[in-house]
Amino acid sequence: MTLLELMPPLMFGGLVVFMLFGYPVSFSLAAVGLFFGFISINIGYFDLSFLQAIPGRIFGSILSNELLLAIPFFTFMGAILEKCGLAEDMLESMGQLFGPIPGGLGYSTIIVGFILGAITGTVAAQVIAMAMISLPVMMRYKYDMRYATGVLAASGTITQLVPPSLVLVVLADQMGKSVGDMYLGAWGPSLLQIALFAAYTFYLAVVNPSAVPPVPRTLYGRALAVKCLWGIIPSAVLIFLVLGTIMMGLATPTEAGAMGAIGSIVLAVVRNAPLTRADRWIFGAGVAAALAGCAIGAVAFKSPSFKAAFTVVFAAVIWLCWRAWQTTELRDLIVQAGQITMRITAMVAFILVGATCFSITFQGVDGNRWVEHMLTSLPGGVWGFLIAVNLFVFFLAFFLDFFEIAFIIVPMLTPVAQKILAPVVGPDAALIWFGVILCVNMQTSFMHPPFGFALFYLRSVAPKEVKSSDIYWGSIPWVALQLIMVAGVIALPESVTYFLDAPSTVDPNKIRIDIEAPLDAGAPPPLSMPPPEK
Repeated sequence: MTLLELMPPLMFGGLVVFMLFGYPVSFSLAAVGLFFGFISINIGYFDLSFLQAIPGRIFGSILSNELLLAIPFFTFMGAILEKCGLAEDMLESMGQLFGPIPGGLGYSTIIVGFILGAITGTVAAQVIAMAMISLPVMMRYKYDMRYATGVLAASGTITQLVPPSLVLVVLADQMGKSVGDMYLGAWGPSLLQIALFAAYTFYLAVVNPSAVPPVPRTLYGRALAVKCLWGIIPSAVLIFLVLGTIMMGLATPTEAGAMGAIGSIVLAVVRNAPLTRADRWIFGAGVAAALAGCAIGAVAFKSPSFKAAFTVVFAAVIWLCWRAWQTTELRDLIVQAGQITMRITAMVAFILVGATCFSITFQGVDGNRWVEHMLTSLPGGVWGFLIAVNLFVFFLAFFLDFFEIAFIIVPMLTPVAQKILAPVVGPDAALIWFGVILCVNMQTSFMHPPFGFALFYLRSVAPKEVKSSDIYWGSIPWVALQLIMVAGVIALPESVTYFLDAPSTVDPNKIRIDIEAPLDAGAPPPLSMPPPEK
């Protein structure tokens, strides 16, 4: 084997070595890409002009990519909602609703994890918020410690799969697919995963009731209904506005993210600001006018009027924000959310730049051909490919974050996946199916010992009475459940493609196209022309 043939595996191995030494991934990617790029120039693989593609792609494809603007918007929305106490409201209301049944606090944690996952999109905020609220209650009522820590960490990772997950946005961008289609494909596995987690809790309640005892209810009747509605309705409205507009094609992910950011500020203000009755009337009137305008615009005038209708609510939002700015607590909340957003956005941007340096050089040394040859030669065809890729991603997740896997590994796998999986689910759905499989798999990167970040987040806020061994051992059943989900999505591609394959209601046999001739023209030409004379 010549040096030229060894370049792709050497590049990949060099990247692994850099990361094992603990260097930041973004700088490791850039260093390896440039290092092997200059080696390739010296041995004549390509010339220096080839590396001009790096700044060209950074400034042409990345910085001008409007889809990536959805990341800071969704991050800001999640940070605001986490800081304003929405998680606390939902956990308390669900605890009151499900607490009296065995495993009730577990069901509550799973459901709230699902709802928060559809709002926040960040594992750290979700795990920390739920652990600080639920873990003391579980400890007070003698829940099994391994179950308690496991369900809290696992429910926090649900946010990776539930739309509008940042992982789905990044995967859609890297695969060149629609974010709306990626969201539609993820709904089935999201619901199946919730059902699987709930089934495990039910099983534990049957075989070992003392591990998940019931919790007495303190609210009844109207008070319970008000508590539950106040904890769920605001979240449901925000989810409908954000996800509905994307999946119906009425707004881009960036526009929907901007609406979600505004909505999160409104919820924070309504929940925390000392508003007068006049403030509430002004806000209510603005929201009612906006919703009416949206409904009329969506039905009668489609997208332009739908988007314009949201401007109606801006006056009410500005009024509320001005009132909120007079409250020190809310001012601090918006500074903290801004800091979190800037930190995550900067991390993503640096990883993107580093991944571009690596991928350009990797393509220049025919790395894509090397990957394709290696994967297409695997035994077992489609299933062998999926099993091998998922095992590879599972072990990479011990060391890499989901952003890093998405920016480094996914671009290498995408062309091969399209070619291999298209005969199974069709060319349009192949990458959606593959992306959702990877998303379910990458959830485990936050859960499995010893480097699961969800476990670190949980350890940072758990009381001293909670042993680290309980946190690690408690995560193992939930990692197994997530791997069962990976196998289920592979075996049942319909769980992803069902909403994508919605049948058309248009009968092609009843379609008629009438073409009118211009007024200054003669008779329309015949549909069939006579054969030319010999």
